[in-house]
Amino acid sequence: MRFVAWATTVLLLVAGCSAVTAPREEQPHLLPRITMSPAAESTAARPDRGLVVKAHDGTLTAVVAYAGGMIVPGGFNASHTVWRSDWTLAPDTEYVVNATAGAPGGDTARLMNRFRTLRPQRSLDVLSITPNDHETVGVGMPIILTFAEAVEDRRAVERALEVRASPIATPAAYGQHGTRAYTKAYTGPVDGAWHWFGDTQVVFRTRDLWPARQNIVLTAHLSGVRSAPGTYGTADRTITFAVGRRMVSTVDTRTHQMVVRRDGEVAQRMAISAGMATTREYTTTSGVHLTMEKGNPVRMISPGRSKGDPGYYDVMIGHAVRISNSGEYVHAKNNVWAQGRANVSHGCVNARPDQAAWFYDNALRGDPVIVTGTDRKLEWNNGWGFWQLSWDAWIKGSALRVPGPVQAFISSVPSLKS
Repeated sequence: MRFVAWATTVLLLVAGCSAVTAPREEQPHLLPRITMSPAAESTAARPDRGLVVKAHDGTLTAVVAYAGGMIVPGGFNASHTVWRSDWTLAPDTEYVVNATAGAPGGDTARLMNRFRTLRPQRSLDVLSITPNDHETVGVGMPIILTFAEAVEDRRAVERALEVRASPIATPAAYGQHGTRAYTKAYTGPVDGAWHWFGDTQVVFRTRDLWPARQNIVLTAHLSGVRSAPGTYGTADRTITFAVGRRMVSTVDTRTHQMVVRRDGEVAQRMAISAGMATTREYTTTSGVHLTMEKGNPVRMISPGRSKGDPGYYDVMIGHAVRISNSGEYVHAKNNVWAQGRANVSHGCVNARPDQAAWFYDNALRGDPVIVTGTDRKLEWNNGWGFWQLSWDAWIKGSALRVPGPVQAFISSVPSLKS
């Protein structure tokens, strides 16, 4: 009897558990919605905030925006719930936005709206860009942007500066070295950073020298960038230039020799005479110089002296390649008795006329000229002495970076097989 009673109790408990089931609540049916910022029909939208389109209770299936008939570049987030414009918007411009969104149940939503960005009180203008568009430069070449107005929001401006690099496309461009040189031309991502020199100038430098034979594209996406209250960029700027062969010269003022290496091989050995070092101004600066400009001839006048003063000179010098802002050139001079033996110049590096002419003909702006052996150091702000700053010191001048390991951000190039 005890066994039967226990079994009956178990059956009743099991039956009781199976009978208690909560009814399933129906979920509300939500239709997808689309919103955008700036708001539809805005007439003075801030261009620096860009365009953002969002889907609610669904995902975006298509977004197309136009500005003056041109498609606005942008992209989706991973879940396709947000679309953002890649860059800021053009000021005083009408935008048209078309977007569609869908929900799992098959419902769709559509947005078709327009808005207009504000007209700025002042415009941010680029005064100059170095190098020139379509110029071929040396492997040490910086990119220098100079603005006509002071930039208060350096982060916003620097964020709009895009540098892209890719190797020259065909092995035929490398002449007799062919595929071997082409393969060596690109060895990995290039790392670089911008450095601000005051409120109106920002300079880009790579961490190491540029790889040889690169195509470089700088795009300053400044249209719509807010550089100061009431001041916006009104136009983008793009330049394309090429980095040529790797030509690096070394000057030893103690042995009075200059060696020019092109793509790692000695192209010219030159006996030279450097600054006599009787005064600071007559001492050639030691450090990494870059060739800046050429002239044939160049008029050279003694600094800080008037006609009739001791040491005054006013001469025309042939085949002169400038390497600093303190009057230093590599140039021709017919004092072959001193070249290779003694330093007798006023601070320049002079060489035999035929060899100086060769250097003049073969130099590109941005070729490194590394001088050693004197007690006067090249200042980082003397001409293009940017390579005198360490990498850590360089990136301290960036509005976006801090010292330490830096990831490459210049876009990678296609493989040789692609």
